[in-house]
Amino acid sequence: MSGQIHRWPAQQRVRHGGSVAEMLPPEIEGCERVVLVTTRSLADSAIARATRAAIGNRLAGETSRMGAHSPIPDVLALAALLREARADRVVALGGGSVIDGAKVACYAVWHGIADQAALLPHVASRAAEGDPWEDTPRVPRITAIPTTLSAAEFAPYAGVTDKEAGRKLRFTSAMQVPIAVLLDPAATLETPAELLLSSGIRAVDHCVERWCSTAAVPFSDAVSLQAMRMLAESLPAIHRDPGDMAARALAQQAMWLSVMGGWAGVPTGASHGIGYILGGARGVPHGITSCLSLPAVLQWNAPVNAARQAEVARIFGGAEGHSAVRDFVRGLGLPVRLRDVGIPESEIPDLAARWDGGAPIALNPRPVRNAADLEEIMRLAA
Repeated sequence: MSGQIHRWPAQQRVRHGGSVAEMLPPEIEGCERVVLVTTRSLADSAIARATRAAIGNRLAGETSRMGAHSPIPDVLALAALLREARADRVVALGGGSVIDGAKVACYAVWHGIADQAALLPHVASRAAEGDPWEDTPRVPRITAIPTTLSAAEFAPYAGVTDKEAGRKLRFTSAMQVPIAVLLDPAATLETPAELLLSSGIRAVDHCVERWCSTAAVPFSDAVSLQAMRMLAESLPAIHRDPGDMAARALAQQAMWLSVMGGWAGVPTGASHGIGYILGGARGVPHGITSCLSLPAVLQWNAPVNAARQAEVARIFGGAEGHSAVRDFVRGLGLPVRLRDVGIPESEIPDLAARWDGGAPIALNPRPVRNAADLEEIMRLAA
């Protein structure tokens, strides 16, 4: 197929500039049976209480079981709850694990999938292009209330973890993206600082890898560049003053922009791919994986995209792209080396060998030819 394609996921609305109490009721108007999905750490939070109150007597079920990296058993348990509750809407309150888990749970309900053996072929089949919008209405759909800056709520793809195999599985379906997203900066107030700021670096990873891509196009350049500028301003402001609500709102807008270059068909690269390996094999949170991998990938890629990286360096305040980003991450009090999260250099060959040869590492600006190349990159992060 020749030419390029800009794809829009099946998201209808993003509400911002208000509170969950104000924005959620109109989103579930007409719904009768709403299921709330969150995490144990948020179950008793103020934002969870506000969400329950906004749902009111439509609340037909609730779970806080979803674990980090969306383990497949947790995803299938949520799918079973959705069937049992006859849910017509899912409210996903949390970060990427909750929102991605809800996406795949809804997909499982739509396609009558009840166990891992039935799910895995669908995951594999959706890994590359994704499906077109479907005329048949899908019930339930998701309303997302993000509490981090991972931007999972804007994406039609989702990652789930096969813990037995130690691997992250990613697939795409246009209809599984939340039908609506509610951006309330107050929803981030109870998120631990390391989690919030590292998820902000995940957003940095989204826009930096696309800005530095050899497949960049004007749409992606515009949103990625603006996102970088906004994140460079907002994340240090949150670090300095956790009560700065304007900075939190700016960061939410920035992470929204950070993923939109993907709709123009511009891929991410080795930083995201290394993140999938570290998450699946070692359980490293995705925000933290970006803190570790992005500077190393920029350093390795510099021979092929140094001109693009010069703008990254200017925005994040350094002489070179990789050192600017590494110092920016370190300035937020976040780890920048594999050893900082307990991964010794001796484990790098085993981790690199887990790469299956596919995207997004295969789409890296400087071609990654084999596991030895991947090892070379990861040693820059050691």
